[in-house]
Amino acid sequence: MTEYLNVGKLVNTQGIKGEVRVISQTDFPDARFAAGNTLYLFMERQPQPIPLVVKSHRLHKNFQLLTFVDHPSINDVEKYKGGTLKVDVADLNDELYEDEFYYHEIIGLKVVDETQRELGEVTEILATGANDVWVVKAPGKKEWYLPYIDDVVKGIDLEKGVVNIEMMEGLLDED
Repeated sequence: MTEYLNVGKLVNTQGIKGEVRVISQTDFPDARFAAGNTLYLFMERQPQPIPLVVKSHRLHKNFQLLTFVDHPSINDVEKYKGGTLKVDVADLNDELYEDEFYYHEIIGLKVVDETQRELGEVTEILATGANDVWVVKAPGKKEWYLPYIDDVVKGIDLEKGVVNIEMMEGLLDED
């Protein structure tokens, strides 16, 4: 069975020439949205994904703007609003450096402090430009934000499913 990973949310159209606005959910937007790549659009109440070949990609404000082969008009893409763009895991071929990870590898990891106290689970990753910020949620508590910087994140163990952090003052607001 094919496994897919989210790369973006198709939120709107842009202009009348088939361009769409996508909120990126990927760690490699330039690679994922490169011309010629095949993305798979998942729509609610649609049993099968729709394969779409990227024709063009550009960044505009906080959006990735894409066009697709054989979709030259707003009429061709209007129906895709609200869909989720995914990539086939088999198509991943990025060279990662040491201590680099895919977003899907980080989401779901448990966060523990230097005393091994469990602080929650990474539920989302926000790309801020300077550094990523990880959203952490513990059952029955409000979510909090963990900056992915060397002063805070001390180690990531994918096999154990754990992120080790050094707690900074004010990082976790415990009422």
